[in-house]
Amino acid sequence: MYKQKSTIAVLALGLLFTGCKLPALVERNENKAVPAAFSTSDTGDTVNTASLQWRQFFTDPYLVSLIDTALLRNQELKITLQEIEIARNDIRMRQGALLPSVSGRAGIGAEKVGRYTSQGAGDASTEITPGKEVPEVLMDYMVGAYATWEIDVWKKLRNAKKAAITRYLSSIEGRNFVLTNLVAEIASSYYELLALDSQLDIVKQNIALQQGALAIVKIQKEAARTTELAVQKFEAEVLKTQSLEFEILQDIRATENRINLLLGRFPQEIPRSKSNLLSVMPAMVQTGIPSQLLVNRPDIKQAELELAAAKLDIQVARAEFLPSFGISAGLGFQAFKPSYLVKFPESLLFSLAGDLAGPLINKNAIRAEFNNANSRQIQAIYNYERTVLNAYIEVATQVSGIDNLKKGYDLKSKQVDALTRGISVSNDLFKSARVDYFEVLMTQRDALEARLELIETKKQQMNAVVSLYRNLGGGWR
Repeated sequence: MYKQKSTIAVLALGLLFTGCKLPALVERNENKAVPAAFSTSDTGDTVNTASLQWRQFFTDPYLVSLIDTALLRNQELKITLQEIEIARNDIRMRQGALLPSVSGRAGIGAEKVGRYTSQGAGDASTEITPGKEVPEVLMDYMVGAYATWEIDVWKKLRNAKKAAITRYLSSIEGRNFVLTNLVAEIASSYYELLALDSQLDIVKQNIALQQGALAIVKIQKEAARTTELAVQKFEAEVLKTQSLEFEILQDIRATENRINLLLGRFPQEIPRSKSNLLSVMPAMVQTGIPSQLLVNRPDIKQAELELAAAKLDIQVARAEFLPSFGISAGLGFQAFKPSYLVKFPESLLFSLAGDLAGPLINKNAIRAEFNNANSRQIQAIYNYERTVLNAYIEVATQVSGIDNLKKGYDLKSKQVDALTRGISVSNDLFKSARVDYFEVLMTQRDALEARLELIETKKQQMNAVVSLYRNLGGGWR
């Protein structure tokens, strides 16, 4: 007996010794440093537009209504909400692993052993009551409860639960990132729709202007003051502009359908403001300081939480090298006749055991999983650093873009004013035969292109402001 105990003790110590040789962790910390400012002209003001709720940032009631509808019906957002539910259920599963597992069991069976076996010979001479032998076909009735519990000595299960909680929080930040992108995409598409409406109005006005010029050319041709070539050139220009009208109409339909897709509904007309886009003033955006991106941007917070979860995964994988401690127990009743099940304590059964288990020889699979966890942690570090870098570059690019678009818009406005005056002048000179039809034609064409480009620049201004608001981390609150 003493030798058996010594052998068990030696095996247990050997198990502990071989299991406790833990591999070294790969140490690498993420770089959280960001520049002090987005541009050399920044004053260091910490006021940040990202803290504004999207309802305060967007004031157009039509746009607000569209965003409200999208938040209720957008399929991508609903998919993300289910990912949050999956992460929440994973926490419950990890929590369950920390608690004892208890299961009930009931069974019935039959057994007949050979008479000329040791068990059969013994049963033949056994009497439960005087004059009665054990039945040849022996029934077995059993009802009981069994429990198993792994004692979390090395915090493997607790770290797995913490990782699940961290990923749950990460999924919430993922939902916030979908929200801010959804709000920004609807706003950008809405302003694109307003721009197309304004361009359509300009094209229609230009068609009327060109048709008026065409009528004048036809009159002059009848008076032999110009040629048929001039008439054909003006007619071709009218047809070109009319075809442009249908291109814009198709772009309007495509943009409406894109918005309807974001709203999770079948195509229908998008209600919107009828005012000219040129009369809409872009909102002022305060960028704050770059370090605020770490707090405001959902994708940065999501990457940070994924990194924290990856670090916990390493601890879980490392604990696999250590022995695990378990307890199992059972309690119930068992007999070969149903009436004997209620006889206590003869039908009582119980068991209680503790076990110690751990890897001894082949640890390749465990080591491979540990190495994978290390690699995933390094991936998470690089992903976090890339996310921070991308966020800073996006904001810096939009800050520069807004400034350059404003300067370009001012110059294009002056160009449009000059060309608009040039149309009137060229028409007067053409009527008095002081310029030919080609100059009138080119002036009208240049004016149309300049006005369309002005609308396009205005749309880019509005979208740059929306993008900057999103890139700063606004839109999900």
